[in-house]
Amino acid sequence: MQLHKQQFHWPIHQFRLAFWSFKGYAARNPYGLKERPSMDLRNIAIIAHVDHGKTTLVDELLKQSGTYRTNQATTERAMDSNDLERERGITILAKATSVEWKGHRINIIDTPGHADFGGEVERILSMVDGVVLLVDAAEGPMPQTKFVTSKALALGLRPIVVLNKVDKPDAEPDRALDECFDLFGSLDANDDQLDFPHLYASGRSGWCDNELDGPRKDLSALFDLVINHVPAPKQLKQRDEAFSMLATTLGADPFLGRILTGRVETGTLKTGATVQALTRNGQKIEQFQIKKIQAFRGLGMQDIEEAVAGDIVSVAGMSKATVSDTLCALEIEKPLEAQPIDPPTITVTFGINDSPLAGRDGKKVQSRIIRDRLMKEAEVNVAIKVTDSAGGDSFEVAGRGELQMGVLIENMRREGFELSISRPQVLIRNIDGVKMEPIEEVTIDVDDEYSGAVIEKLTGARKGDLAEMRQQNGKTRIIANVPSRGLIGYHGEFLTDTRGTGVLNRVFLEWAPHKGHIPGRRAGVLISMDAGKAVSYAMWKLEDRGFFFISPQEDVYQGMIIGQHSRENDLEVNPLKGKQLTNVRASGTDEAVKLTTPVKLSLEQAIAYIDDDELVEVTPNAIRLRKRFLDPVDRKRQGKSGK
Repeated sequence: MQLHKQQFHWPIHQFRLAFWSFKGYAARNPYGLKERPSMDLRNIAIIAHVDHGKTTLVDELLKQSGTYRTNQATTERAMDSNDLERERGITILAKATSVEWKGHRINIIDTPGHADFGGEVERILSMVDGVVLLVDAAEGPMPQTKFVTSKALALGLRPIVVLNKVDKPDAEPDRALDECFDLFGSLDANDDQLDFPHLYASGRSGWCDNELDGPRKDLSALFDLVINHVPAPKQLKQRDEAFSMLATTLGADPFLGRILTGRVETGTLKTGATVQALTRNGQKIEQFQIKKIQAFRGLGMQDIEEAVAGDIVSVAGMSKATVSDTLCALEIEKPLEAQPIDPPTITVTFGINDSPLAGRDGKKVQSRIIRDRLMKEAEVNVAIKVTDSAGGDSFEVAGRGELQMGVLIENMRREGFELSISRPQVLIRNIDGVKMEPIEEVTIDVDDEYSGAVIEKLTGARKGDLAEMRQQNGKTRIIANVPSRGLIGYHGEFLTDTRGTGVLNRVFLEWAPHKGHIPGRRAGVLISMDAGKAVSYAMWKLEDRGFFFISPQEDVYQGMIIGQHSRENDLEVNPLKGKQLTNVRASGTDEAVKLTTPVKLSLEQAIAYIDDDELVEVTPNAIRLRKRFLDPVDRKRQGKSGK
């Protein structure tokens, strides 16, 4: 047969695409070409309570799907790329990955389990068509399980329940499964959602089966169930319409600037296209050109030329658009429906470090630099709001919880900042003339012998209401509704009361009428009356007055808090006074000084410990407690004025 040579006049990339499509390797092509149209798509999120094994399970999904080469070096919890995530063992930022299984591409989003980062979870769920709910077979559904599941059910998603860690000695998968069904029922799940499929798994061992006594070989049962149970994106049918996409998460790149991630709802987006950004109210924010489109491939991002409806992608080119905004074609006037961003519940004051030791550790100490950093954080993290104080030297930072604030402060100190941090204050709302405060649902698991002390603390001075209590196998589960104010600083006290064996989890429940005064810390503090290096002999003589937060030879200054007083009042002491030596009293004649090991507070513990008239001094190398007013005369004057 004689063919005209123009029939073979294909661009070189068309030959490559045809070859890869035939071989089945189009998804891994190194040229960033659009994948073969026949590849079926599934978008899922993995949701669970803290430490129920989400990130570990995703690691195994990546390995068994062939995302890693056989000889590739891998790290444990690869999705937790942030240093703080690895150190704390929690997921802070939602992250996406993508795997292939039997001709299907599965986009998987690993979500945070802690309610402080719930703003991420709520928006992420609007991008997916199904969720895998991971539940610890020993602990059962926990507070954050309830939090994220309620969001998923409200969006109409049909969860797949995976009972993880069934190989633990104390695992009770049947009880956990029953509790999941009860949870779904209490959250008003419909009949389809109540008829959820379930699997038994051990994410760490890399297996998942339909039956508890199955072969326990690999995760193929989970892959197959995702493909069969989760529907393909309904957006696939809307590829011929005008382009629209809801921005779900916000990031930043030093070269590309702002990067917005979301799912393309309608139409097609190409690199170089001119689009607009609309607010939730339909106001036009800006018009811009798409500089780059990136898709998730394995643990990395891959540049693509075109994204179609149903794809989850990141785009660059905008300068003002943010989370919950709609990116769309110029002819579109109505924005996509977006999940509202939950308002902050606590506020913390960030100020410059004005202590006598300021500037020794950090290089970023000016208020202008601190402000720029906080504003940059507020751009990326929409759950945080920053406002300037009247004096200009401090800033009010509002967020969702103490952990979220602690993560921000820890990141800043590692970047070289020096800060002074106030005690967290709970935000109070005025609703219809009634003073309202946030209430949290607290779930506590303790040994039976400690349950009485815990209930007394929560329902007494902290003004909590006991909602539920049940005992099983020597353990008591206590569920109480407690004002957020009453929980600030309680965790350390809780660990003391339960000898370190208790587990406490909390999640925002509702706004309720203000419950009146809640007393703060009962004990007073030991305050240094002089500046210098702490002396062992002086600290030894002061041990009967309380316990210390500092070690010998540490730098101290006037007004610095060096320990906790054994009584309720504050006490000024001199930790610098050495032993007077004479020809009668030689240095070696007395007994050796033996000091009790000091209590070293973590950043979150220090912030929760301080009172309203105190601050935490945070530097790259130190966490110190201090009085707001260092001079004792100023403190007395402020105390008399009631400020």
